[in-house]
Amino acid sequence: MVAESAAGARAGNGYFVQSVARALSVMRSFTAERRTQTLAEVARETGLDRATARRLLLTLADLGYVTSDGGHFELTPRVLELGYSYLSGMSLPEVAQPHLQALARELNETAALAVLDGDEIVYLALMASSRLATVKINIGTRFDACTTSMGRVLLAGLPEAELEERLGRLQLQRRTDRTVRDVQSLRAEIDKVRAQGWALVDSELEEGLRGAAVPVRDRAGRVVAAANVSVHAGRTTPELVERDYVPVILRTARLIEADLISAVG
Repeated sequence: MVAESAAGARAGNGYFVQSVARALSVMRSFTAERRTQTLAEVARETGLDRATARRLLLTLADLGYVTSDGGHFELTPRVLELGYSYLSGMSLPEVAQPHLQALARELNETAALAVLDGDEIVYLALMASSRLATVKINIGTRFDACTTSMGRVLLAGLPEAELEERLGRLQLQRRTDRTVRDVQSLRAEIDKVRAQGWALVDSELEEGLRGAAVPVRDRAGRVVAAANVSVHAGRTTPELVERDYVPVILRTARLIEADLISAVG
């Protein structure tokens, strides 16, 4: 109600676009305590009538910022895009970079940070190692989420309804002989990630490429990114990665989280 009245107070300005203010008020109505809301709840929190709130929610859904199961609405990770300009100033990529550098030095391997965008991961920060030359990776590189360790961590962090919706429409592409072949197997891998708190993907994106990833969470405990280390399979075993690498990546993620919370206040 406060957001709508404040918008009304500014509406007399010649430049003020009320529809933008209303859309933002709808997005801000979602909080850690109200991660999912009905149409009636959004209307009540924003002070908008139900018809206006519905149009805005459906528009945001069409744009990919909101998802719905028919009765309840929830923000999607795409809302992070709205903060990327700010984040590039001093938040996720910049906060993560020194920790990735330390991680890469300690393990002498490539370390990275990525977020989920649709069915793909996008690299936000990277500390590359000359020891990994099989795959060309840069800031902004995209890969299918289902074939990467960071992607599976990010998928595992989704609300159950959104994960089911994504898996229901997913078209798996086989990149190597080891790439997961069906949605049921992928779901089993995601459930495993949820249970153990990290992911290991072996030669599914690229033959000979092994990656381990862990979640990076915000103050509310939501998974906002994934950190990983990529290694050549010929130099390691899955058991070695779990024993020697995963604990170091987990420690790095906790450091990134602590600095991220400090950076955003």
